[in-house]
Amino acid sequence: MRAVCQRVTEARVRVSGQIVGEIAEGFCILLGVARGDGTEQAARLAAKIARLRVFPDDAGRFDRSLVDTGGAALVVSQFTLLADTAKGNRPSFTEAAAPEEAEPLYERFCSELESLGVRVARGVFGAKMAVELVNDGPVTLTIDA
Repeated sequence: MRAVCQRVTEARVRVSGQIVGEIAEGFCILLGVARGDGTEQAARLAAKIARLRVFPDDAGRFDRSLVDTGGAALVVSQFTLLADTAKGNRPSFTEAAAPEEAEPLYERFCSELESLGVRVARGVFGAKMAVELVNDGPVTLTIDA
């Protein structure tokens, strides 16, 4: 499981021009589920992201987490994060989980974040989405579970 987390001041996702998920301050999380991932990876990754200390304290240091700040998460499924680009010019996605395996783990990841007190907005799994965000910092991290 791989996540790209961008600290944002706002983010939204649209499907067919309609906003389906929107947050103010927090993380926009692009989530890729790999073959062989399970509920343990979803829980571990959610806990790691919820507690990442990349939000500024009163002194401006990275010392606060989503849990500490009450920030939200916009979680968007993105199988392309598992692309293998080692050979040729066309990426291979064989490491990405099949949709019927990935969707329940995407939902589990979101539920795990919610259980930790993080408000979660979602994209639509498998849909063509347009993601808009204002990256704060910019702060962008890639995390593997």
